[in-house]
Amino acid sequence: MTLGAPNGHHGDGPSYRSSRVPGAGVFLLMDAAKSSARAAGVEVVDLSIGASDLAPPPEALAALKDSIDDPTTHSYCLKSGTMPLLEAACKWYGERYGTQLDPNCEALSLIGAQEGLAHALMAVADAGDGILMTSVAYPSYFGAVQVAGLDPIYMPLGPDFLPLLDALSPADLARAKVMLLNYPNNPTSAVASPAFFQAAIDLCRRHGILLIHDNPYVDLVFGEEPSPSPLCLPGGRECVLELFSFAKSYHLGGFRLGFALGNRNAVASLEALKAPIDFNQYKGIMRMGVACLQLPHERVRRDAGVWAARAAAMVDSLRRAGCGEVDMPKACMYVWLRLPVGVDDVAFCQRLVADSGIALSPGRGFGPGGAGFVRVALVQPEGVLAAAAEKIAAAMRAAKAALTAA
Repeated sequence: MTLGAPNGHHGDGPSYRSSRVPGAGVFLLMDAAKSSARAAGVEVVDLSIGASDLAPPPEALAALKDSIDDPTTHSYCLKSGTMPLLEAACKWYGERYGTQLDPNCEALSLIGAQEGLAHALMAVADAGDGILMTSVAYPSYFGAVQVAGLDPIYMPLGPDFLPLLDALSPADLARAKVMLLNYPNNPTSAVASPAFFQAAIDLCRRHGILLIHDNPYVDLVFGEEPSPSPLCLPGGRECVLELFSFAKSYHLGGFRLGFALGNRNAVASLEALKAPIDFNQYKGIMRMGVACLQLPHERVRRDAGVWAARAAAMVDSLRRAGCGEVDMPKACMYVWLRLPVGVDDVAFCQRLVADSGIALSPGRGFGPGGAGFVRVALVQPEGVLAAAAEKIAAAMRAAKAALTAA
């Protein structure tokens, strides 16, 4: 899609914009709506951004503070400087999933998992290749696919928001080079079983497809069962690249740190692409990551309990306010809420923040399958969420009544 005038120029000169650059999307509209509400004197409770409001581990902050005074951290960080993080990541993975990876060739540091995914798509596939993905997904996926020049092939979803792998056509499987999954899932909070991941691995191996699993919510499951990882399953190391983040488990979103684990050929391709682009993250921030990975797992599970309690408070309040059978999330930090049939999700969110100060994310921002939904980020205490639920429910009733009257 060419932006600007038909000749590629705006009235004030060339557009200087590639057709690969994504458009602004609905979140720019929501930013404007929040700003307008604040300018009108409305107190905004922002439940639209999935940024953890919990504190980072003190051990991580101490590691960063100590690093500032260490002059060895002040220079460019080449591959050798990332090895402590990669060794810690492989040790963490081995203790958790029983698979010991080689930090030299099956692991790579990332300046955030979002950066890692965008670069990985460019590294492992060529423009015009197909990518199997869901029509409801984290917004940056769609932009990353566009920047890489890939052709999205949307996998049909079942009622549990898992792709129906058996429904994929031979033609789509033949032209796909990558399958992109994310479970536990943003925005739906859906979880996948080991059996589902094994089926995806078997399918990808048969068709020479790389399975990229974005796994930032690995620790944010609410039940007793651990979150599965496809990399450790039979055949996983042959076709899986898995991305991990410190933003959700350890509340370090602003520090931008993650790592990739998996197939050595995919890791080598990603490393080769990143080489002319970045010099890796600051060593002090990587030391924060090492400190986090060495924490007892019980500490991380305690934080998951906070999200579970908040989800229960929000869902219970929505149900009591008359929203019907709202599904209780099984993981993550979101409630994926279906609006009454016919209600426009973008207009609903704009009106909600203007009238009540409650800011949500329109479902349409999470892909073509998100229309008619809103995402509630559980980034406030339980009492705030319960009060917000009453306002959300009232707005839903008003929107439904307006449709009926029309």
